[in-house]
Amino acid sequence: MKYAAIGPVAIHLPETVESNEFLRSQYPKWDMELVFKKTGIQERHIAAPGECSSDLGVAAAEKLFAEHNIDRNSIDFLLFCTQTPDYPLPTTACLIQERLRLPRSIGALDYNLGCSGFVYGLSLANGLIRTGTARRILLITAETYSKFIDPTDRSLRTIFGDGAAATLVEASDQPSLGSFVFGTDGSGADMLLVAEGGARPKETALQSRKRRRWPSSLYMDGPELVKFSIDIAPPLVDQVLASAKWRREDVDMYLIHQATVFMLNHLRECLSLDLEHTPEALREYGNTVSSTIPILIHDLRRKGRLRPGKQSLMMGFGVGLSWAGCVWTETWAADQVQVDDKSEKKVDAAAEKPAATSADKQPSADGSDDSREAA
Repeated sequence: MKYAAIGPVAIHLPETVESNEFLRSQYPKWDMELVFKKTGIQERHIAAPGECSSDLGVAAAEKLFAEHNIDRNSIDFLLFCTQTPDYPLPTTACLIQERLRLPRSIGALDYNLGCSGFVYGLSLANGLIRTGTARRILLITAETYSKFIDPTDRSLRTIFGDGAAATLVEASDQPSLGSFVFGTDGSGADMLLVAEGGARPKETALQSRKRRRWPSSLYMDGPELVKFSIDIAPPLVDQVLASAKWRREDVDMYLIHQATVFMLNHLRECLSLDLEHTPEALREYGNTVSSTIPILIHDLRRKGRLRPGKQSLMMGFGVGLSWAGCVWTETWAADQVQVDDKSEKKVDAAAEKPAATSADKQPSADGSDDSREAA
């Protein structure tokens, strides 16, 4: 029986960049210093009017194939996570299969999840590999939330960025990914929603939890989402660790959905964690919803902070309400990993000896108008 392993990750961001300086020039009354202090976000990439999630996802996948010499014909399943599909139907994953020239023998599906979506995708890929259904899975997360945001909406425009990540999940003889824990609470659906564009008539559609203060299609109750995240994060961590038979000290890093710095700081406080153990990838990207964790992994690898043997706990939470967590031991190493230091030194990751791990540390095989708002 094979295990699922996270292979290389590639990311793609739209060309248009909206910096805090640009927003200040457009809206002089916006306090961008305060925005940055609370969000930790300096700029966001914004999809062009005709640019959709599939365009971003295809570009990320092509980078993955080219940068890591992956034969597209070796892909036998495609998972596409988005809440901004190209059409209500057909399934966007089917369109991506054709555009990427993937084999017609593959399985392909969309799944509609936001901030928990990457962990959910890993669990789906894990199940496909563990059952022998697939061996090489292309997991794409892509979002264009900007299309739901009115330009005058200070609370959302300063947070959300568009982007995509393509992750190769493949069969391995070594267990590295597992102990998945999930949670769902549909009673919180009115905290973060776009209630239009679906089949439900407007007169019976779900209403926002509080009075709308902005004209965006996207509604978010930031304070309530912060409270929700603080409530679910500690028990989620405990449940994942118990399932994996890990202790707190076994975790090198917590890879947490990158909502805002405001949110991350609250989680650090309630989990008694420091910045070193909870890395960030927000400043240049914004909140990219389901792509925040793979973008974080991509950045950490480039900076040399993720090496074989490093042990992490991943968790995502938000729209749904939905949350998910798992443990992961890094096993992938490129022949050459570019390290982002002043000397631009290249480090041969393959030559570096993985850190030793004990058997009991292996994951289970089963697996508000202010900018405090976060998804």
